[in-house]
Amino acid sequence: MSAEGALLFARYAYPPNELGYCGPADASALLRAGAPDGTGNRASDGIESRAREFEGAWCYLEFLAESAGLADPLDPRVVEAYWIGNDLLERADPGALLDRMRDRFRGQLGGTWRRAGDTARAHHSFQVFDVYPWAGLLGGAGSPTALNVLDQCRIRTGTVVRVQGESAVVRSRPLVWDAERGAMAIGAERRETVRWSTGGRSLIEGVAPGDLVALHWDWVCDVITGDQRAWIETLEERRRSLLAKPMAQA
Repeated sequence: MSAEGALLFARYAYPPNELGYCGPADASALLRAGAPDGTGNRASDGIESRAREFEGAWCYLEFLAESAGLADPLDPRVVEAYWIGNDLLERADPGALLDRMRDRFRGQLGGTWRRAGDTARAHHSFQVFDVYPWAGLLGGAGSPTALNVLDQCRIRTGTVVRVQGESAVVRSRPLVWDAERGAMAIGAERRETVRWSTGGRSLIEGVAPGDLVALHWDWVCDVITGDQRAWIETLEERRRSLLAKPMAQA
């Protein structure tokens, strides 16, 4: 198992795990596992076993690794492909992904993924907008509750304005409802307060004003590059565009 990949997984998986939405109990174990080990590095013991209990994410990681001919589902390239995006996504056959998902998500109601065809991607944006039922619950008026869940559950990007202890003020653009189109859109930039650490524990070294960051729920997952921001935003925009037409016709 790659320690680097395991820690990257934990950075993005911790926020929903802390809220009890996915993964095993005791989310703080991810923070403990990712704590500095006294050698200048961060420990990763125990993350793999916990990652396997994220049934949705682990399904995609295994599929991406197999598609790329990699033995480790926690290879950093695989983990990055799922949460952020990279060229491994293009090596994964959409039809084979859907076959895998029909087995994994058998009996799960809702979502549009069964008719995704060749647009299916082993990426978190696909899980959020196509597999989870929330997009279908927006209705013709754009349910505020469903929209808020989708906004927080997606991986979004932002820029740190200032740091306040274990929190940071970040400029980001929320998911909004375009009533004229009857579809989701990205709104104007706003400021939000998010956490990068809790109780003195964090999975990153810290943040500073000007840092470009990836956000999941109310948490800073990592400091990212401009190319990574482009992957996140482009892949999400594709998913929203694919949903816009049928949603507008509903």
